[in-house]
Amino acid sequence: MLSLQKEKFLKPDDDSFASERDCVGSDEVTTFVYNSNHSLTIQAQRERLPIRNYRDQILYCLENYQTLVLVGETGSGKSTQVPQYLYELGWHLKGNGIIGVTEPRRISAITLADRVSNERGEILGDTVGVSVSFVDKHCAGTCVKYMTEGILLREMLADPLLQKFGVIIVDEAHERNILTDIVLGLLKKIMKKRDSLKVIIASATIDAEFFRDFFNLRTTSKTGQKKDSSVILSVEGRMYPVDVYNMQATCPDYVKETVNTIMKIHEKEKPGDILAFLTGQEEVMDVVDLLREHIQDRPKDDLQVLPMYGTLTNSDQLKVFFTAPKGTRKAIIATNIAETSVTIPGIVYVIDSGFTKLKWFDAESNTDSLIIVPISKAAAEQRAGRAGRMRNGKVYRLYTDEEYEKLSDQTPPEMRRSDLCSTILFLKALGIDNILRFDFPSPPPAKNMLASLETLFALDGLDRNGDLTNPIGYFLAELPINAMMGKMLYNSIQMGCSEEILSIIAMVQVQSVFSKPTSGQGQLTARVKKREFEVEEGDLISLLNVYSGFVKNGRTKEWCGQHYVIYRNLKRAHELRQQLLSLARNKIGMPIVSCDGDVRVLRRCITSGFFPNAAYLHHSGVYRTCRGNKELHIHPLSCLYTLRQPQYIIFCELLHTTKVFMKDLTVIEPQWLTELAPHYYHKAAVKYEDR
Repeated sequence: MLSLQKEKFLKPDDDSFASERDCVGSDEVTTFVYNSNHSLTIQAQRERLPIRNYRDQILYCLENYQTLVLVGETGSGKSTQVPQYLYELGWHLKGNGIIGVTEPRRISAITLADRVSNERGEILGDTVGVSVSFVDKHCAGTCVKYMTEGILLREMLADPLLQKFGVIIVDEAHERNILTDIVLGLLKKIMKKRDSLKVIIASATIDAEFFRDFFNLRTTSKTGQKKDSSVILSVEGRMYPVDVYNMQATCPDYVKETVNTIMKIHEKEKPGDILAFLTGQEEVMDVVDLLREHIQDRPKDDLQVLPMYGTLTNSDQLKVFFTAPKGTRKAIIATNIAETSVTIPGIVYVIDSGFTKLKWFDAESNTDSLIIVPISKAAAEQRAGRAGRMRNGKVYRLYTDEEYEKLSDQTPPEMRRSDLCSTILFLKALGIDNILRFDFPSPPPAKNMLASLETLFALDGLDRNGDLTNPIGYFLAELPINAMMGKMLYNSIQMGCSEEILSIIAMVQVQSVFSKPTSGQGQLTARVKKREFEVEEGDLISLLNVYSGFVKNGRTKEWCGQHYVIYRNLKRAHELRQQLLSLARNKIGMPIVSCDGDVRVLRRCITSGFFPNAAYLHHSGVYRTCRGNKELHIHPLSCLYTLRQPQYIIFCELLHTTKVFMKDLTVIEPQWLTELAPHYYHKAAVKYEDR
């Protein structure tokens, strides 16, 4: 029986409970935590985790301060143990409400919730629940709930003051994605209204002083003295050294060098799994294919190659956590999804390409680009922290020591480099009218905010007073897709093509669906098969052809193999479409109608949503945005790349590598711009005609 008697806790600076700590004091290695007692019972493991030494101090801080900034080394147990400490103390029984834990990614929330439920000897969905896309396991008796930040934001729409939550733990706050900053800003606003709500900001690498000051409301005590409402607590762990190796010269091709390094490690180093970091799905699959080709030439298959990226299905992502067969080494090729709380057991060697893919918003041309840029020093240390959890680890950085010193200290928060349309819509839906006065942890640039407000006004999502319009504005705020796609879906109702537009939206979310064989004959056959789906109207119509063929033939792996398309991505697209279809029908009441393959109707509908992303063919032979005059190029993977260049096109996304490439293109008629968006393009069109 759990006692509800209030316990007495020591202050954080009282080290009576501090036990001996194993530290490595060397400037030449990276250090982090590993729980070496994995062979013990779960309860024994919990007792020996580094964070156990700080249990009473954590609880003391939380009872005396409204906000706790918890800085814990990787593997210290903060993500799994702190919620249990609060539960065991009886916070859920004292009227404080559910203990909510937010994670930046769904796979993090699922694995952590599963771990905690196993530690408690219960079934997931009972005391410990999880709520992410496609997975919702909780009941009326759930006391600890793991969820993505997006789910917590949806909770705020129904319950603006989060009355059913007593504690919110924002895990992996150092990522500073746009949802994290929205959550932090809203939590600060809620805490001013609800002094009973406690917030824990937790991460392995975090600017602790920044968050302490941001949440410090400085309350007045009964004696009239000012009292801080936030505090920092650092948790140290038992650490294993990680040796770091840098390149002697600049690496010309980090994708090929990743393959070479993995094979050298596999041939020369002691047993231990490998984790390699790349920028995106395409690079990940390129390395996976090259490694599997190398394996085919070996006498024995002793290397298991697994991809890891965000758009993989849950079951495919979970494969990286399973133990490899005896005598086999795992090589996991991942994006930065494996950089944070997703801790893969058995990793000893880490390969760091030194690059990451970030979204970057250009307010002048009103375009959001994907840019491959060098990582920050904080990200490099976080990647190194994935190695050596079984023993001393090794990190191979595919860049020189001089290049490392030139890296920025922190990655710029996503709030300062992104399109803010979705952020504005959500805050407006919550009833926050004055967006400019909202207290963001890192305020976005004024030009980005102004450009996003102009876009929403052009999409009829906001009126002249800056309020949500009815019904378009509320429709856009309700959907979990960007505003341009939402407007395209809304217009599809009147244009009679919502069935096809739903499929196009789902296909755009999963990146590439066409496979790329490594053999010469395979590449030739794949190209022939791809041409069967391609049409001169553009990539979006081609993607619709792929999805229609997939569904028409029973969504089978055999059909995908015959046509050289990726089954897992099409399966994921189907799941996303079903989710969006359910939302459109149940919450919005949107009718689902088909245009029976009328491509002209589909192109007009696409134009009605993506008209801000229009580009024309300049007389110099390159494309330029119709507003902003930014120079653009057709991506080599586009179906329009080898065809005669159309005069006007619409793009969905920009990718900035050697040039600024347009992806997911649709050919349009120029008169549609002034017809469907006269308020946006009338002056620009006149100016262009005058030239």
